[in-house]
Amino acid sequence: MGLSIHYNGKFNSNAILSDLITEVKEIAETLKWDYKIFHEILPKVYKENKSHDNKIYGISIFPPECETVSICFLSNYRMSSSVHLKFYGNLTNPSEHNLLYMLSTKTQFAGVNIHKTIIEIFKHLKSRAYFEEFNLSDEGEYWETNDEKLLEQKFKENGTLLDIFSLAVETIPINQKETFEKYFERILKIIDDRNNRTKSPTA
Repeated sequence: MGLSIHYNGKFNSNAILSDLITEVKEIAETLKWDYKIFHEILPKVYKENKSHDNKIYGISIFPPECETVSICFLSNYRMSSSVHLKFYGNLTNPSEHNLLYMLSTKTQFAGVNIHKTIIEIFKHLKSRAYFEEFNLSDEGEYWETNDEKLLEQKFKENGTLLDIFSLAVETIPINQKETFEKYFERILKIIDDRNNRTKSPTA
C-alpha cells in the first residue's frame, strides 16, 4: 500500500466549520497547494443523527505527489470524503458501514517533509478544538513521537526515501537547525502577518 496516514473523527459542534476551512485554505495557499472547498455550513438538525444528507462539508487539499487530504465531514459531523461518500455512502451492510468514515492519505511518494506538514496541519486543527473526536494512526510514527529520524527510517523501510531537501516545501524552505514544529509555526506566522497587513487601513 505504501506509507500512509489513517484518520477519522467528528467535528466539534461548538466550533465553526467556515473558520476551519479558512485556516486550511490559508495554509494551502501559503504552501502553494491546490485545494477544493465544499459546503461551508453544517446543518444543525443533522448533528446527532446517524444518517446524513449525502453532502460533503469542509475542504480537501492536494499536496504535491500525495493523495488527497480530506478535512471534510458529513451532516452527522463525522469525517468522510467525496470519494468515500460516492463508494460507501449507500452501503446497507452494517459491517461495512464504517468504511464511510475510515480516511487515509498515502504520502510515500511525497517525501518526508510533505508527510510532516500534513501531520502538523492535523495537530494544529486539533489544538484549535475543531474536533470533538479525532484519531490518527501514522505509519511513519511522527504523529506519535515527533521523531524525524524515525520517520526517515520508515520511509527507507518502505523503499522510497526521496530527497528530503528537493521535496521540501519549496516555497518556504526550512532553515538550518530549525525544528519542524518551529518551521510550521513560522508558516502560521506568515499567514497571520499577511492577514494583519490585509486588515490594516490604507493611507
